[in-house]
Amino acid sequence: MSPQQILEQYGPREAMEYDVVVVGGGPAGLATAIRLKQLAALEGGEVSVVVLEKGSEPGAHILAGTIMDPRALTELFPKWNEMDAPLKQEVTGDQFLFLSETGAKATPEFLLPDCFKNHGNYIISLGTLVRWLGQQAEALGVEIFPGFAAAEVLYNDDGSVKGVATGNMGVGKDGEPHDGFQIGMELHAKYTIFAEGARGHLGKQLIERFKLDAGRDPQSYGIGLKELWEIDPAKHRPGHVMHTAGWPLDPDTYGGSFAYHAENNQLMLGFVVGLDYANPWLSPFEEFQRWKTHPEIRKLLEGGKRIGYGARAITAGGILSLPKTVFRGGALVGCEAGYLNASRIKGSHAAIKTGMLAAEAAYAALKAGRQHDELSDYPKSFDESWLREELELSRNFKQWFKKGRTIATLMTGIEQWLLPKLGFKAPPWTLHRSAADHTYLKPAAECAQITYPKPDGQITFDRLSSVFISNTNHEENQPAHLTLKRADVPVATNLAKYAGPESRYCPAGVYEFVKNDDGSDRLQINAQNCVHCKTCDIKDPTQNIVWVTPEGGGGPNYAGM
Repeated sequence: MSPQQILEQYGPREAMEYDVVVVGGGPAGLATAIRLKQLAALEGGEVSVVVLEKGSEPGAHILAGTIMDPRALTELFPKWNEMDAPLKQEVTGDQFLFLSETGAKATPEFLLPDCFKNHGNYIISLGTLVRWLGQQAEALGVEIFPGFAAAEVLYNDDGSVKGVATGNMGVGKDGEPHDGFQIGMELHAKYTIFAEGARGHLGKQLIERFKLDAGRDPQSYGIGLKELWEIDPAKHRPGHVMHTAGWPLDPDTYGGSFAYHAENNQLMLGFVVGLDYANPWLSPFEEFQRWKTHPEIRKLLEGGKRIGYGARAITAGGILSLPKTVFRGGALVGCEAGYLNASRIKGSHAAIKTGMLAAEAAYAALKAGRQHDELSDYPKSFDESWLREELELSRNFKQWFKKGRTIATLMTGIEQWLLPKLGFKAPPWTLHRSAADHTYLKPAAECAQITYPKPDGQITFDRLSSVFISNTNHEENQPAHLTLKRADVPVATNLAKYAGPESRYCPAGVYEFVKNDDGSDRLQINAQNCVHCKTCDIKDPTQNIVWVTPEGGGGPNYAGM
């Protein structure tokens, strides 16, 4: 049965009415909901708000570095430090290393641009903060529905957004309802705020439908991989921050890495690779593992234990790739729109700030008796905010890397170290990009193959053992949420021309090419392994893979990440 046939046979769906529906229970979505309730309480009014979260609980799918700039959180909760907010480990020092295969050269502290300085910031688990934000939201009267994935945007007759529908539960792999089937429900709102994170499934549809990216640069992405370690207390430096660039990535590939000394002898390791890389033999996961063998990193890990793993695509296009964020009936906030500051490797402060700005615009509209129109005050308030000023300073950061690491390093120094000292709030020049990330991949025959060492099980690991500690799980008897527009393309084009890059760019072992009995090749999709990173949806060179929403509650269950 197709979804439409199921709806015709088992519908109509139950509908619930709210003033505001928020799709996504991350920092942006919860900040939106909290701010709406705060504004209503200040005026003695009432506003009904619901948050849909596809993870098993708020924070289950949240993955980030994370060093947090508390500026926006302080605006949301001025006394967060008296509310047991999980910001405990303040940054105590910064270090930036350029790595060769065996050596490391430190950048003098006085030459570090402000984007790499973290005085006053905190090393946190963003998932833990999101759980705390969820508690604050519920205390204010926000309804949170965890385990409910928004699968469809609903529209009014005039084309404005009416709300969303959750996915059906209890549909088998064959598309037929089975025991325990539950049809999805509709949530209608005067305004619907989308906060799904980078490359959101519904946000992608909205951007296309309303042409929100017209006149903007194509969005650019990176894949961020992260591990959480418990290390030898003698090697632990609480609050110390290390960033690195260089080896093992080649000079033409955008990327970098970090090691953050968090609380309780924990070390957060992260590796980011720009998804505009050209060589189809490159594997971001294997590059991450190889990076850990560098003497500067290995010495931190020896005698320690890996306790967490995850991966997530992040936006990197900055303000030049920011789409129009409002449309009739709703808005995009946080990484759904692409507010992350790639030069700072920070997006949680931007997520919270934009959620607040959207909430303030929505509340004003509700007070005026409006609904289903454009919240034009939201982009206007962003233009007048400190966040706009911050993003303008870094607007060229990613683009310089297409000219090589040396030029990118030099120009980052000029734009974010020298120019501010000369009184410039933004570079007097702008670099644009015109191509999407998936278009940069070259045929495999034109590129050098990369041979990666086998994992040792102590410092380096394979994908499957990594997915295991991400606590990823999906109900196996459900339609695949990793769909192909055409079944023949993976072998006929991706394998033949690009040597099957999906088997390497996926950080969870979802895609593998196997042999049929007759010796022919086929693509096997292990959807059970999917950590919802969205890399395949972004990097597939033929754009044949489409990530759709699985049953709610599935995916990773990150702890402490």
